[in-house]
Amino acid sequence: MAVRLDHGDDDLTETHEINVTPFIDVMLVLLIIFMVAAPLATVDVPIDLPVSTATPQPRPDKPLFLTVRGDASLALGGATVARDALAPALDAASAGDRQQRVFLRADKTVAYGDLTEVMNALRGAGYLKVALVGLESEAVR
Repeated sequence: MAVRLDHGDDDLTETHEINVTPFIDVMLVLLIIFMVAAPLATVDVPIDLPVSTATPQPRPDKPLFLTVRGDASLALGGATVARDALAPALDAASAGDRQQRVFLRADKTVAYGDLTEVMNALRGAGYLKVALVGLESEAVR
């Protein structure tokens, strides 16, 4: 049995290498956590949307109002308009100026799908500047 009694020359040598294996392990674990958590963050939650507190923009001299009534019928200004006659009625009301902003008002009871169809009809008619009209909150006044 051999025993070494002299331990005087056992200097620890310095290594100038960084061990990146633990760093890579931590990064992989964080990547997996974010990959699992990201789809959970996009779940739709039913909420009541707040009233807008944005300052109202100045209205033009002759605004072009398109109203969607509760029964999904359309009114341009004060006159009732059929959906298939919307483009010619808009051209007549705006004198053919498709750069004019159309102010879209809708009743609270109008379904989101009906409002989207009206907006698609506006886009199809060439009116791309659409402003949604809502109620002002008390904080703005």
